[in-house]
Amino acid sequence: MRKLRCGIIGYGFIGPHHADAIRRLGFVEVHAICTSSMEESLAKATRDGIPKAYSQIEDLVNDPEIDVVDVAAPTQHHVPAAMAAIRAGKPLIVDKPLAPTLAEARQLHDAAVAAGVPHAVTFNYRFNPMVQQARAMVARGAVGEPHLIHGRYLQEWLLYPEDYNWRVEPENTGPAAMMGDAGCHWFDLVEYVTGLRVHEVLADFSTTIAVRKRPLSGSREAFAQGDAEATEDYHVKVPDRGTVLLRFSNGARGVFHTSALCAGHKNDLTVEINGRKASLAWEQETPNSLWIGHRDEADQILRRDPSLVDPEVRPYVALPGGHNEAWPDAFRNLMREIFSFIASGKPMDPATAKFPTFVDGLRAAAITDAMLRSSIAGGRWIQIGA
Repeated sequence: MRKLRCGIIGYGFIGPHHADAIRRLGFVEVHAICTSSMEESLAKATRDGIPKAYSQIEDLVNDPEIDVVDVAAPTQHHVPAAMAAIRAGKPLIVDKPLAPTLAEARQLHDAAVAAGVPHAVTFNYRFNPMVQQARAMVARGAVGEPHLIHGRYLQEWLLYPEDYNWRVEPENTGPAAMMGDAGCHWFDLVEYVTGLRVHEVLADFSTTIAVRKRPLSGSREAFAQGDAEATEDYHVKVPDRGTVLLRFSNGARGVFHTSALCAGHKNDLTVEINGRKASLAWEQETPNSLWIGHRDEADQILRRDPSLVDPEVRPYVALPGGHNEAWPDAFRNLMREIFSFIASGKPMDPATAKFPTFVDGLRAAAITDAMLRSSIAGGRWIQIGA
């Protein structure tokens, strides 16, 4: 397998995690990073042993030594960064969500398809081994036809008015803000695991903290706590909590709720599927376990173990049973699928790709857009567009 060189655009909270997952593959080098400041870029590149540093997107994407572009910047930078990579003819990865709005997501999708470049979106939760196991069990009929699908994505890092991040600014994150940023993970996960499609949504979005304290020095990184720095009042224009009712393509019903104002919930992504034969539940904070519910026999907790999962799941299990794998390992599994495909030199076909593509990013954007329109309309059922 030929060695690939990757350039990462954006190197705040998520960028170093992309770099870690990429480096663990062994056949990819993180060759350059780009941030908004050359001073910052040089400092971070030196710290992490990365050969090149840039402050201009065009310089990174046009570097002839860069084989793949990875966009890990805040959402407002996804479109210009990805479009630059597409113009340069480079394979590219974009962190979720694909773009701030549905129209922009469609723009990126259409441009990547027209250019014929490989394209991927980082829906990394798909690649937890026990998520793969849940998908395999649904596919082979062990759960039966799903009739109820429910779950949540709850965090706590925006609980206080002093908590601030660019994700509460509509011009930077899009009008749905965290409802789309966290919600896109959950909706992608349930569609991926069940094979069903969300047909309609009825959403209720609201804002709990109407005024936040914005640092005069600028936005903080995700999950970073404030200190004694000077602030100003910022009147929030985006929702910070949401509840959504769902109708699926097979007639199943569902409910999802999300907020980053829930004390004690660090990164609580949970999915439960109730079928005609059995139930399945997976929690991201305890990722090595899959709960299997029965009526006529004892419920089970299946622990991640390569000898116990379905054969098609075993490539995603790196360690023996009892040696836990978690969030960074799922990210590595995702990056392995993406970069292995790019290294193969095969033409892009989203229908057969083993990783999430811009088709999936566009799908998530369509669901987010429908939720937003439903809430603005006062809570009415909205169909997901094509």
